[in-house]
Amino acid sequence: MSFLPIEKYQFGSIRVGGKDYAKDLIILPDRVVSGWRRQQGHSLQPKDLAEVFEAKPELLVVGSGCFGRLSIPPSTRAQLRASGIEIIVERSGAACRTYNALRLTRRVAAAIHLAC
Repeated sequence: MSFLPIEKYQFGSIRVGGKDYAKDLIILPDRVVSGWRRQQGHSLQPKDLAEVFEAKPELLVVGSGCFGRLSIPPSTRAQLRASGIEIIVERSGAACRTYNALRLTRRVAAAIHLAC
């Protein structure tokens, strides 16, 4: 299970496990991948989630940004499903709360877009 809590989120910054980050990130059950970038900007592609697929969580919580600008195409959802990974997509503030609520009971990962 993941034990890295998200302690604070606001537009452009996040605190995870006592460390502050100012770039998008992926939280895996055993580590944080800082400076996460997507090859197509605001469209989440399967190749953007290589570390998630390797970690094999039960669930991926995606923070789509403060205003929900990050989109998840059907091909990405299908690849997650095919890998046995459930997905929840919410604006980043709500996604942080969802991740925190689930992190102690499920093997969960999070991909959080910090800005728009």
